[in-house]
Amino acid sequence: MTDNTFVFDVIGAAQFEQLVVQNSMHKPVLVDFWAQWCAPCKVLMPVLEKITASYAGELLLAKVDCDVEQDIVARLGVQSLPTVVLFKDGKPVDGFTGAQSETDIRALLAKHVAEPPAPAEDPLDTAQNLFDSGEFAQAEALLKELLSGNDQQPAALVLYARCLAERGALADSEAVLNSVTTDEQKHAIAAVRAQLTFLRQAAQLPDMAELKTRLAKDANDDEALLQLSIQQLARQNYEPALDNLLQLFIRHRSFAEGAAHKTLLQVFELLGTEHPLVTLYRRRLYQALY
Repeated sequence: MTDNTFVFDVIGAAQFEQLVVQNSMHKPVLVDFWAQWCAPCKVLMPVLEKITASYAGELLLAKVDCDVEQDIVARLGVQSLPTVVLFKDGKPVDGFTGAQSETDIRALLAKHVAEPPAPAEDPLDTAQNLFDSGEFAQAEALLKELLSGNDQQPAALVLYARCLAERGALADSEAVLNSVTTDEQKHAIAAVRAQLTFLRQAAQLPDMAELKTRLAKDANDDEALLQLSIQQLARQNYEPALDNLLQLFIRHRSFAEGAAHKTLLQVFELLGTEHPLVTLYRRRLYQALY
């Protein structure tokens, strides 16, 4: 037997009659004829077990060791291994020999068995997908419901803080972050705090259209370039912001007490060391420094 209650070994003709033939009157039973010496059998078996588990009880898998169960093998006329036979309504209705791909096996089963139920998506995953798609209000509503119970997941709290920040509720976002006491979300919290900093700064600055007009008139307007970078960061337009900050650092690294360098480092922390933009611009910054 395996840990999966829908997968079982068949021992003896009586068990075959009960576990395969009789069970198949209620739901399909896949019978895997295998042997210890058969390498393809060992490749195929975990695939069959995975597929069976995905059907959540609507498909059973019976395993028959052909070296032991010679009578069953003879009864079914099995001549090569692995052989897989699908039983339904008390009789064999389909099958195959040899190791097959998961896709091919599922295609065979689709003719006889209802599609397995789709796994229920975790609410936090759903909220993250909504957030990533820019549907911040929907993500916030789902997270608010999720957090209304006793399960205050740190990851859900941090994502909720990001949603609040997106609609300008910066103080509320900060309060939610302060409620997270575990170190589990340390980097994520630092990233949101950096985002809040950029949003607060951007609220005090001229809008992007005005800043772009100033730069069109004077490409060397350091203040406008820095402020445009902050506005871009507040809107999560990271690549143009990093480009502008690096340009300002190369041109005038001491401007505003080294604001370009400090802001670059803030963005690196926000995005994380594995982010491709961080890898690219950290290298460019190093080249500019040395």
